[in-house]
Amino acid sequence: MQKALLALAVVALASPARAAYPEQPVTLVVPFPAGGPTDKLARDLSELLSRRLKNQPWVIENVGGAGGTLGAAKVAKASPDGYTLLVHHIGMATSRGLYRQLPFQALDDFEYLGMVNEVPMVVVGRPGLPAKNYTELVIWLKANRGKINLAHAGLGTASHLCGLLLQQHLKIHMNTVPYKGTAPALNDLLGGQVDVLCDQTSNTADQIATGTLKAFAVTTLKPLTAPELAQLPTLDSQGLKGFNVSIWHGLYAPKGTPQAILDQLNAALRATLLDSQFIRRQEALGAVVVTDARLSPNGHRRFVEAEIAKWGPTIQAAGQRAD
Repeated sequence: MQKALLALAVVALASPARAAYPEQPVTLVVPFPAGGPTDKLARDLSELLSRRLKNQPWVIENVGGAGGTLGAAKVAKASPDGYTLLVHHIGMATSRGLYRQLPFQALDDFEYLGMVNEVPMVVVGRPGLPAKNYTELVIWLKANRGKINLAHAGLGTASHLCGLLLQQHLKIHMNTVPYKGTAPALNDLLGGQVDVLCDQTSNTADQIATGTLKAFAVTTLKPLTAPELAQLPTLDSQGLKGFNVSIWHGLYAPKGTPQAILDQLNAALRATLLDSQFIRRQEALGAVVVTDARLSPNGHRRFVEAEIAKWGPTIQAAGQRAD
């Protein structure tokens, strides 16, 4: 009887504590440098999640390096109390194929909280690039084999993966130039130090709209609806049949985070993704907010499992693997 009463007392004490979450600021780790598309999404997301979770501050911590694996590893090893979370993109699924040794396991070391969005990508070129459209771009690439500098934001990043597939489909080798994040890659593209970049619309839409970057094609099967992107052809329609790449983002907590906290976070995420202001901001960038089964933790996990199976063979076939 005494043991039973003690157990009830523990539950009674624990329940209010869980219901009080969060009682302190929440750290949202972005595994890439500040200024990139994942960072921008995290800042928009954290502002709205804060409103739905007692207005506690959400602090963005940028932990870049190794294609996002350093930041992900930090969250995997963090205390499972709901105060250290991760927002990550497709790298959560591709890291297994890219790295022989990882400091975390995507399917074992995290609690899945739900998908956030899907972001198409666009092939862009430096301001002085002579091609005016996609057809002219391909002609120019073929005429300058071995001279083209293709930028990407680092091994395993969205721009690296998209550029990898682009080279495979076109059968044109380009000199890949890795950067420590999207922002420096984009800066050098704008400055003419590199020629071509394949990156998310959320990071390039403004420059395309103002004409400071040349845009040639989008990577999805269907054309985009954002005004500054609607005129761009799809790579699939231009002869690269089946070319379909979009970069998704999801929210994660360390394995072992209490279920009550996970439920609160998922509920807050669902409410945030219904926010009209957030939806409009995402649509303006060409992104699509997730509203299907992937918004649930189980649906999110199943999707990542499928992405791991999809990208692993592609990466291995290209020989893009790091120690």
